[in-house]
Amino acid sequence: MQAVDQVIRARLSSNVVLIRQVAEYIISAGGKRMRPALVLLAARASGYTGTVHHELAAVVEFIHTATLLHDDVVDESSLRRGRDTANAVFGNAASVLVGDFLYSRSFQMMVDIGDAQVMKVLADATNIVAEGEVLQLMNCGNADLSVSDYLQVIHYKTAKLFEAAARLGAIISGAELRFENALAAYGMHVGTAFQLIDDVLDYSGDETETGKHLGDDLAEGKATLPLIHVMQQGTSTQAALVRSAIENSDKAQFEKVLDAVRASGALDATKNQGMLEANAAKTAIAVLPDSIFKQTLIQFADFAVHRDF
Repeated sequence: MQAVDQVIRARLSSNVVLIRQVAEYIISAGGKRMRPALVLLAARASGYTGTVHHELAAVVEFIHTATLLHDDVVDESSLRRGRDTANAVFGNAASVLVGDFLYSRSFQMMVDIGDAQVMKVLADATNIVAEGEVLQLMNCGNADLSVSDYLQVIHYKTAKLFEAAARLGAIISGAELRFENALAAYGMHVGTAFQLIDDVLDYSGDETETGKHLGDDLAEGKATLPLIHVMQQGTSTQAALVRSAIENSDKAQFEKVLDAVRASGALDATKNQGMLEANAAKTAIAVLPDSIFKQTLIQFADFAVHRDF
């Protein structure tokens, strides 16, 4: 990961001062770096011994960071990773344009790597992530969102990049197709688990730990799985409250909605779904040869669900 950070710093270079300032601001905020770590682990678990995986890990992190910059503008967020968002500090225009810079820089790096399969996986993933963002935007304020439609959004918006990260590790290793597909399935399940727990933390986390404001999803009218559970399994009063809060993007109702979420067992139900996804991820890589990297991938899946930030 230190090697990846060195690549990130080197590739952030630009003659445009504002690009350096905004990119450095968001990258230096840290974060869990799960996606680049997944590239490294998948590569090593597949027997890779080179250094190209450092470049690929940085590419994946740039793509993720670009989505964060754009997300925060779309969502009008003011806090991420415990700090003011880039758009709150530098303005929306700068955030969007620097996000564009990170996307284009990531594609320059892909070309330098010179592997058509790598470029296809990342190009497809980037496109699907963008589709997921648009799907989520379309679903804001929709209290009739089904579980399957909700899962489609997180498969596109979040899990697809995890899937790509894991698949890339296998590709650069020249691994057998069955191992590549196993790692891709692992990434999809881990990414889904990760997002499910993120949705839980929006109603149960500690702001000092999560680094973002609780209730932001409700303020944006997002019908995440905890809220869908309340509407499907809670009392009629609880369901009506949540429906109204979603349709009106009413964060003022957050405390009442939170009570309904807790009383209906929605958080435990969502956590359980996350654990099922993590277990599916671990099952998917059972075919991989045993190694310390495989064992770390198993721990990685557990971390995706057993975390508080």
